[in-house]
Amino acid sequence: MPNINDILIMLPELYLVVAACLLLLLDAFMKPEQRGVLHWLSVAVLLVGIYLVVAGQPPQPVVAFGGMFVRDGVAEILKVFALLCTALVFIYARPYLIDRKLFIGEFYTLTIFAVIGIMLLVSAGSLVTVYLGLELLTLSSYALVALNRDSPLSSEAAIKYFVLGALASGMLLYGMSMVYGATATLDLASLHTAAAHTGMPNLLLFGLIFMIVGIGFKLGAAPFHMWIPDVYQGSPTAVTIFIGSAPKLAAFGMAYRLLESGLGDLSQHWQQMLAVLAVLSLAIGNLVAIVQTNLKRLLAYSTISHMGYLLLGLVNAGPEGYASALFYAISYALMGTAAFGVILALARAGFECEEIDDLKGLNQRSPWMAFLMMLVMFSLAGVPPLFGFFAKLLVLQAAIHAGMLWLAIVGAVFAIIGLYYYLRVVKVMYFDQPNEGAELKMQQDPSVRVVLSLNALSLLVLGFAWGPLLGWCRSVFPG
Repeated sequence: MPNINDILIMLPELYLVVAACLLLLLDAFMKPEQRGVLHWLSVAVLLVGIYLVVAGQPPQPVVAFGGMFVRDGVAEILKVFALLCTALVFIYARPYLIDRKLFIGEFYTLTIFAVIGIMLLVSAGSLVTVYLGLELLTLSSYALVALNRDSPLSSEAAIKYFVLGALASGMLLYGMSMVYGATATLDLASLHTAAAHTGMPNLLLFGLIFMIVGIGFKLGAAPFHMWIPDVYQGSPTAVTIFIGSAPKLAAFGMAYRLLESGLGDLSQHWQQMLAVLAVLSLAIGNLVAIVQTNLKRLLAYSTISHMGYLLLGLVNAGPEGYASALFYAISYALMGTAAFGVILALARAGFECEEIDDLKGLNQRSPWMAFLMMLVMFSLAGVPPLFGFFAKLLVLQAAIHAGMLWLAIVGAVFAIIGLYYYLRVVKVMYFDQPNEGAELKMQQDPSVRVVLSLNALSLLVLGFAWGPLLGWCRSVFPG
């Protein structure tokens, strides 16, 4: 039976469940013109959630519900930035949703339920909790992708995401069943011990392979990336910005819990598997992005390449590697929200701003927005002194220290190749003439402009003051 300590340890998650249910009820009795109240209440719910995570964080890791739920420093960082990114998504999405008549309560409640799934996933102490958190996140995401029911593209993307997601979930579950069969435990801490002494190593390795497939799909790493471009392009941009940010933090948390907390003693096996996924992701992501003309698809392939860099940190299989991968996941989440935030700010009713050519001459029409987009593109490309440069540098160092110099060289080469398509976006904004008859109508919502400016400028500030964040990441992985 759960006790009061279990409830207190899970307080942020339980709070969000209650808040999401109340928002759902409130929306049912609310007139359409009152939805603005629901929007700001949802943002406030997330900010209070951040406070509860930080204020209630115990000095030492604690467990609840018989070890199924873990509250430690890794979970704290991931939860804080997942909630922060989701709050940014809500602020950026509001004008877009209003213009397209999608300003409905379901967007907010489904997104909050997805965040609860993220929080469960990164705090998982058992294979059961991993699967529960993952399914809550993915089921909410399927519904969000299909939010625009009148769009054939959106419906197609949701079906593809659902089918491929179900396949990946099945493989992950199959892998978990093999691991359970080999070790007779679902608890990750017990699994870590049992994995070293199992009498069925082949069955355990068989299960590990299928679990890597599930992790690769959730990260969007090649060759399990096939859902990303279509889902990014087909989803409403307000949904794409969420899928492209917070769930990447969850994917890192899932990989850390399964591979380190559960199967850390098998690192010599899964390191090689992750190295192969990293090379494929870097190659496919960067090379295919070069030929894209759709901005959302370009950012989708960019995501695949960035997940390759995140895997470079995980390949290290040590505190340095995990800290650098966590740092990279945070940097990518912030860069992703800013990139799609600019697209949302430039979109208006009847105009999506999804093609690279839509940004032609942006500097002549809105110099500040062009500057913000340039900061984001340069940070994604890893240009110093921006935030993204130091994130890339740390994961490359982690790969070198893991004895995989060749992998770091591959990462550096593809970073140079990737520079091309990011610079192309900047070139279009600053050196091309606007399309004839193109009219720029910026979103007039001051909250969007202010928060987006802070988001993009933070990439410059963190490029100079990244030390405290890196120190926080390293402090949760004691050597």
